[in-house]
Amino acid sequence: MMGKWMDLRSDTVTWPTEAMRQAMATAEVGDDVYGDDPSVLELEKSAAEMLGKEAALFVASGTMGNQLAIMAQTRPSDEIILSDRCHIVWHEAGAAALLSHVQLRCLPVEYGRMSLHQIEATIRKTPEDIHSPTTRLICLENADSDGTVLDLAYMRAVRELATRYQTPVHLDGARLFNAATTLGVPASELAREADTVMVCLSKGLCAPVGSILAGPKHVIDLARRKRKILGGGMRQAGVLAAAGLLALREMTRRLGEDHQNASYLARKLATLGDKWFKIEREPQINMVFFRIDQYPVPADSLVSTLKQRQILVNGADEGIFRLVCHYWITPQDIDHLLEVLAELAG
Repeated sequence: MMGKWMDLRSDTVTWPTEAMRQAMATAEVGDDVYGDDPSVLELEKSAAEMLGKEAALFVASGTMGNQLAIMAQTRPSDEIILSDRCHIVWHEAGAAALLSHVQLRCLPVEYGRMSLHQIEATIRKTPEDIHSPTTRLICLENADSDGTVLDLAYMRAVRELATRYQTPVHLDGARLFNAATTLGVPASELAREADTVMVCLSKGLCAPVGSILAGPKHVIDLARRKRKILGGGMRQAGVLAAAGLLALREMTRRLGEDHQNASYLARKLATLGDKWFKIEREPQINMVFFRIDQYPVPADSLVSTLKQRQILVNGADEGIFRLVCHYWITPQDIDHLLEVLAELAG
C-alpha cells in the first residue's frame, strides 16, 4: 500500500504487483489497431480460452466492455432486461441510453436474482407488434456489486429461458473469477451460460487498466469496430496487456485468500462489538457489509475519522458500509483496523 495507508474502499484500488511492473517494462508491443500487438493478441487468445469463448477483445474498462456488448447485440429502440441493482443501471452513467438507444427493463432482485417468472413475463413475445419494443438481450451480473454469487443452477435456468425465446444473454462478470472461486468451478462454466461475458482485470486482479469482452467471433468483430467508434482503439497496448496476462494466469488463483480475509474481518467486527457492527450477511466473496448502531463514533463521521488514522473507507450507502479485501490487505491490516476501531470506541 502507499506508505502506511490502508485502502478498503474497493478492490479497484489494487496496485500492480512487482512482477506486473517488470512484465510491463519488458512487454513486446506493436500497434493494436492494426492488430499486430503480440502481447494484446496473446491476452485475447488466453482470455477466450479461459472463458470458453470463440474470441475476446481487450478494452479500456468494464463499463466499455458492457456497453460494447450491448451495442453489438442490439439496435436502437430494442429493450434489454436486467436487474434494477446492476452495475449497468447504477454505475455506467446512462451509457446504454446514449450509446445504444435501448430501453432498460429493470426487474427487482432478491439475493441478487431476478425472478425467472418475471423474466419470462417481461420478454416481449410478439415482435411483430408495432406498439412494442423487441426484447434483444438479457443481462446478468456475477458476482454482483452487493457481493452476491449466482449459482450455476440459476444461471442455467436463465440461459434455458433465454434460449427458448431466442434472446442472447450478456454476463457482467467484472468479478467472475471471485464467483468461480466461491463456487469451486472454472470461470468457463459460468461463462458458458452467456453468449457474451465481460471480466475486469483491475478489480482484485491487480492489473492497472483493462477488461476483456469475450463471445462469438462475429459479435467480437462488431464490438471491435464499436470500440474504435468510442475512441477505444489503443496503440502499443501490450504494455497494459502484459499486466493483464499475469492477472488472468496468476492473480485469479489467489482470490480465495481475499475471501478468507473478508470472512475473518466479518467475524472480528461482530466480536468487537455485536451492538456496534451489524453484519448484513456472511461474505460470499471479498466484501463485508455492515451497519453501525450505538457506536461511539457517528456513522456519518466515521470515514473522516478513519482517514485521520490513514485508513480509507467509503461512506455508507443506504445505511450500509462496505469494506473490500484485496491483494494489498493482509490479516495484519485487518487486526490493525480492529485495534483502531476499539480505540476510537474508548
